[in-house]
This record gives sequence, C-alpha cells and structure tokens, in this order.
Amino acid sequence: MEDDKAKSKNEVMRVDQNHGDEQQQQPPLMALNHVSRVCKNVEESIDFYTKVLGFVEIERPPAFDFDGAWLFNYGVGVHLVQSKDHEKLPQPHNLDPMDNHISFQCEDMNAIERKLKELNIKCKKRTVEDDKNGSVIDQLFFNDPDGFMIEICNCENLKLVPAGSLGKIMLPLDRHNPPIQVQPNNNDDHIHN
Repeated sequence: MEDDKAKSKNEVMRVDQNHGDEQQQQPPLMALNHVSRVCKNVEESIDFYTKVLGFVEIERPPAFDFDGAWLFNYGVGVHLVQSKDHEKLPQPHNLDPMDNHISFQCEDMNAIERKLKELNIKCKKRTVEDDKNGSVIDQLFFNDPDGFMIEICNCENLKLVPAGSLGKIMLPLDRHNPPIQVQPNNNDDHIHN
C-alpha cells in the first residue's frame, strides 16, 4: 500500500519512443528547476523579471553568502547572482534567434508585444511557418538588463515529435516542484499576488 502511494506521488506520463528497442535506464529527473543569471545590478534585474515577465521574488536560503535573489513563476526559477566582474557579462548586441537564449511559452503574444512597446524594450519579432504540419509559431526576442536574450513564443502550436530518439518523454502529472507555500509565514503580514 505504501509503495503504491509512493508510485502515485511520483506519477509521470511517459511517452515511449523505443519502438521495441532495448529499454534504457532514464535518469530520475523531473523538470527544469531554474536558470541562473549573473547580473550587474540584482535590484535592476529583479525589477525587470518581475515587471516585464511576471516573476515573483521568493525567499532565498540565508546560507548563500553572496548577493543575489531567487525568482519563481510558470514552474521555473530564475536565480540572480551579483556579478563580481562586469567584463564577463554578455555585451548587448543584435538580437539573433540563433544565439543563446531562454524561452517562455505565451498564451497571448499580442499582449506581450504591447507590454514590451509600453516599456520601450527593443525586440525582434519573427514568425516561423511549418509547411509540413501547418503550424505557425510567433516569436519575440529581447534582452534583459545584462544582455541575456529572452524569447517569448507560442511554441505550443508545434507538436513535439521525437526524432528517432531512444528513450522516453516524461511529463510530471501530479505534483509541482518545488512545493509552494500558499499560507503566509510568520514574517509576512499578507501574501503578494
């Protein structure tokens, strides 16, 4: 009985792509936890990620003895770390979709585009059409205050089709990781939405 509870708690939808081939042992990974960004000014980056992208600042364990902040939303964290050497940060450049970036799916691309215009954030807009599947993907690319590129897209329009890979696509179904405290702790007078 206890074993069944553990199994249901860790339920994962597995899309098998082995096509009869030998089963491979999958690592016990669940989801992307966080992306780390080194920044010139943590406060400026907090402002950007909360106001532009809707992240929420969360408590950071006091054991970390360097300046930074943790943000969370949409099932993923962004960890900001104060740079000690600004020379190592990326230099703002032309927005190139072929360069390193993080991407967030979006339900309303027009709303995001309006928000970027209101905030005077330079962006590059692109539409990609997949003639084979009849899918259209809209993309917006822009930089955070430290030159890291961000993409906003409606990539859910494109069906995930494994390209002959061995293994399984795993999607957590019954849990959120990390767990979220929805009640205020003793230090909070109220919960911020």
